[in-house]
Amino acid sequence: MKDFTLLLDRLSYEHGRNAKLRILCDFFAHVPDPERGYALAALTGALQFKQAKPGLLRALIATRVDPVLFDLSYDFVGDLSETIALLWPAPPSDTRPGSNHPPLLLSEVIHGLSGGKLDLPGRIAAWLDALDETGRWALLKLVTGALRIGVSARLAKTALADYGGRQVDEIETVWHGLAPPYLDLFAWLEGREGRPDAKDPAPFHPAMLAHAIEGQDFTVLKPEDFRAEWKWDGIRIQVVIGQDDHGARVTRLYTRTGEEIAHTFPDLCAALDLIPCDRFALDGELLILRAGRVQPFSVLQQRLNRKVVSAKLLIDFPAHIRAYDLLSEAGEDLRPLPFQERRTRLETFVSKAQSDRLDLSPEIPFTTFEDLAAARANPASHGAGEDAEAIEGVMLKQEQSIYVPGRPKGLWYKWKRDPFTIDAVLMYAQRGHGKRSSLYSDYTFGVWRGDPQAREGEAQLVPVGKAYFGFTDEELRQLDHYVRAHTVNRYGPVRVIDHGRDEEGAVKGLVLEIAFEGLNRSSRHKSGLAMRFPRISRIRWDKPAAEADRIEALEGLLRGKVG
Repeated sequence: MKDFTLLLDRLSYEHGRNAKLRILCDFFAHVPDPERGYALAALTGALQFKQAKPGLLRALIATRVDPVLFDLSYDFVGDLSETIALLWPAPPSDTRPGSNHPPLLLSEVIHGLSGGKLDLPGRIAAWLDALDETGRWALLKLVTGALRIGVSARLAKTALADYGGRQVDEIETVWHGLAPPYLDLFAWLEGREGRPDAKDPAPFHPAMLAHAIEGQDFTVLKPEDFRAEWKWDGIRIQVVIGQDDHGARVTRLYTRTGEEIAHTFPDLCAALDLIPCDRFALDGELLILRAGRVQPFSVLQQRLNRKVVSAKLLIDFPAHIRAYDLLSEAGEDLRPLPFQERRTRLETFVSKAQSDRLDLSPEIPFTTFEDLAAARANPASHGAGEDAEAIEGVMLKQEQSIYVPGRPKGLWYKWKRDPFTIDAVLMYAQRGHGKRSSLYSDYTFGVWRGDPQAREGEAQLVPVGKAYFGFTDEELRQLDHYVRAHTVNRYGPVRVIDHGRDEEGAVKGLVLEIAFEGLNRSSRHKSGLAMRFPRISRIRWDKPAAEADRIEALEGLLRGKVG
């Protein structure tokens, strides 16, 4: 655990991407197998410990520390792993570091966490007894899976590529055929063995991504070089169909990052299995269609990450794929072909598939970027019809672009619609996690129900969303200072921010301009509304709280009368 602990500790304090890559490469070079492989698995999210839950850790610390002290400490620290690591009492025994016992290995912990449930608390407690504060923190981060050290799976794979002198796409290509602790992967990268044989019959293809288009791009791009289509408000999906060694059909559904989610969509897999092609891979958008109409993203969310998919869920939330690229067909890799050729092949493929769960994402005819801007502003009148509410912008794809993993410049662009904005009042605040555990960085905000300026009747603030990003580090410090200076009550780790009235009856409070992508009805929220991707656009130090928006503005937006 010592090397893994040092790795997490160094990464948690490092902000620069290149510096993180150097730290990871150094780790891969100096830590032996299988420890480095298991560390890589932890960084890429390849490890899951179903029996080790936060509740188990809370129960463990309750046996060693007074529960009231723990609650107070957790409220102050804001991070479960860090709180337990600091509070855990060091036992007066020879199990402490520096004794004659061999050091605890990461591989031992991995195998121990995969064991039986009954003796798991005892094993974790023994490990905590054997480690110092930083080691306990690393162990608990591993157990909970919440590393929060600023290293994505893609960054870890990039470090692997740098270490082995390879392209990151080569790593992605073989990744899904590998398993921790990746002995064959490191042997290949170090030149001791050949490239790992990716035996997966339905492998993930690293996704091609788009850049957000900017104003200056329109001055250099030529509209005749591009084709456009709608940007749908679903999730990116990759369908891969293959055959195993016995000739059996294998169906996989991957997210943009390569997570396999076929188990959540058995209805979709059953429909795809009827397509008369034994091997193909296509790129598209996962949506929910009811009566041929695309539903909002909030409806799709109710199908995502389900452990158990009931028959009623399958009926009420029918999954659908809207395809926009064909990556391979009948064993032929189409990614080296220009986009316009792949699009033609895709149109033929979808037509032959004749599936009610698969259709083609329509293109948007345009001559100038002004034409496309008009379609972006009003999709309903430019061919989207009733599906206009499920569109979040347009996509521009260069006709001659091959399918390149990653985010190559100049080939694909996304032009999202302008976000909606409201002025809301800060109501509650909570500490963040990781680097933000000492700052109040998570904010709940609300709008008025009633007129706050009227003397008769009492207006009420109703919460409409939460945000924890959109501000600079300096603005975060300003907000944290405001929260501490204007707290009037607490509910556990949550601080209630003053939004009452002063002695003269004037409304107090801080106004935040909130930007968000969409709005939906929600029975789980007190206001009856739920925002999509809310973030703080700016802090309105200049605006009185009484002039913040009212709930009627959001209701009007939902009905399409505002914005």
